[in-house]
Amino acid sequence: MLDWTDKHCRYFHRLLTQKTRLYTEMVTTGALLHGDQPRHLDFNPEEHPVALQLGGSEPADLAACAKLAQQWGYDEVNLNCGCPSERVQRGAFGACLMAEPTLVADGVKAMRDAVSIPVTVKHRIGIDKIESYEFVRDFVGQIAEAGCEVFIVHARNAWLQGLSPKENREIPPLRYELVHQLKRDFPQLTIVLNGGVKTDDEIAEQLQHVDGVMVGRQAYHEPWQMVDWDHRFFGTPNPAHSREQVESVWLDYLERHVAAGAYHHWTQAMRHALGLWNGQAGSRRWRQIWSDHQYKALPPRAVAELANQSRQGIAAHVAEHQAQTLAQRESQTSDHAG
Repeated sequence: MLDWTDKHCRYFHRLLTQKTRLYTEMVTTGALLHGDQPRHLDFNPEEHPVALQLGGSEPADLAACAKLAQQWGYDEVNLNCGCPSERVQRGAFGACLMAEPTLVADGVKAMRDAVSIPVTVKHRIGIDKIESYEFVRDFVGQIAEAGCEVFIVHARNAWLQGLSPKENREIPPLRYELVHQLKRDFPQLTIVLNGGVKTDDEIAEQLQHVDGVMVGRQAYHEPWQMVDWDHRFFGTPNPAHSREQVESVWLDYLERHVAAGAYHHWTQAMRHALGLWNGQAGSRRWRQIWSDHQYKALPPRAVAELANQSRQGIAAHVAEHQAQTLAQRESQTSDHAG
């Protein structure tokens, strides 16, 4: 997700799940070939398995960037054919590429010829008012002939005109049945469903029909949801046992980030972890302290101490109130019984 899933975000998420595959934010081929490569490609070793997502359409440029992905140690290179933003369209890539399957196939083939790591494609089920299943079926079929074996399918159309990227995630209806049909028609391919899936039970339900599920904003805003994924979906022990444990390791990471003299302040990394205590008493105050500009000059652990003191104080007050309420109810029940 652009401007969201940077290396700090991915490191934080890796504290919660070690088996789930992580994806970078979309990076354009132009940014990689003519910009600051270390800034775009650097990642933490703990992030594996991690995929580099590319935005581009020129086969030679895609091949060159795929080589960079392999050289830097990525486990996969993914071509984005699903982003509907006007900025992306002006670059002639993203969702508008679904109208040019031959060009996408050429790009996939060029990347596959250049690298040994998997080359995958993320796309929508259609563009604009094209809602026939045959459109996405033929798109997948042609790209598969070029050697792509993994398709991540956002189960909505992309409206290239008239809707913002946010509206494109909400207004076009979800049509999971088309993604399920793709798996039935292409059983040899790996079909991953994306779009609108929020709860673990919903993930489990979709896994009855497809090979995988991609979760984006839900995982970002409610990160603790990922804590049971390794056990439930991969059959391995969960890496995190408590929010306190995760926060402690995360603080170690922030301190290393500061000590390394990185060009970003620790707040640039911390913004990705603000959902850690969501749903718990005092979480709002915890977030407020971490986001307060007056504390930016403090080291991360000093801010953490302030934030947790406030959070724990509120949590204790809530627990005391709940205990008093329960005691009153029990007393009233006892008096009534007498």
